[in-house]
Amino acid sequence: MKKTIIATEKAPAAIGTYSQAVKVSDANMTVYISGQIGLNPANQTLVAGIDAQIAQVFDNLKAIAEASGGTLADVVKLNVYLTDLAHFAKVNETMSRYFNAPYPARAAVGIKELPKGALVEADAILALGAR
Repeated sequence: MKKTIIATEKAPAAIGTYSQAVKVSDANMTVYISGQIGLNPANQTLVAGIDAQIAQVFDNLKAIAEASGGTLADVVKLNVYLTDLAHFAKVNETMSRYFNAPYPARAAVGIKELPKGALVEADAILALGAR
């Protein structure tokens, strides 16, 4: 399996820790990770504050990726949902600690609210072995 980063000057350049698109060839093992909010898995409570919630979301995604036999390097698509798009830069900053270039394709969406009063949620698609 091979992961190829797609980049074209005919579309807006990536403005953060993501790629315009990721093409996976011969991928026969795909993992779809459900949306994760900033819940501490030890006690199922929401961690306090946007910075802690963003980090916990990525910790949760990392744990699930590893449980599936992969890593965050196998993420080809990431969706991030924020109740306040002013926190978008914080997501980019935190992502840079969890992901290395080439980055996955990504969408960031502003929404009204999330479960349990969370401030951020993310889901991911992994293509195992597509590095």
